[in-house]
Amino acid sequence: MAGANQLIKSQLHAACLAYVQERIDACQAAIQAAQESANSETKSSAGDKYETGRAMAQNERDRNTVQLRQAQQLQGELARINPELPCDTVRPGALVQTGLGHFYISISAGKLTVSGLDYFAVSPAAPVAAALAGKRAGEQAQFNGKPVKISAIQ
Repeated sequence: MAGANQLIKSQLHAACLAYVQERIDACQAAIQAAQESANSETKSSAGDKYETGRAMAQNERDRNTVQLRQAQQLQGELARINPELPCDTVRPGALVQTGLGHFYISISAGKLTVSGLDYFAVSPAAPVAAALAGKRAGEQAQFNGKPVKISAIQ
């Protein structure tokens, strides 16, 4: 079973990397589109329209640049996690089974389905991950005022 969990962990890690790469690609495409939009604005007889169009394109480019930096930061966080390493406590890189579900402590990528089972990729700063942090299999944590038992950690 440990080998199967290791494979699942590697697949979850790969899914998180793909999620981040999609975000990076989308941001880069949006930045490029905004740049092309700004470059294609033609000076009209009403100069305000031209300036407004360029300003809107600049705002769009700036917004997407911030999102790109955030996605690159997530990529860096994933790079610091080795999914091959086993975990005996809840920490980044841990695959945690609880009564609430299965969690991969990595980045906030939402629900991921691997081998027909749903897993939740959550950041170590997420409330559920923070409640479970440092715990071992068999221990309990409090989350939203309710006890949560940790069945297994990989």
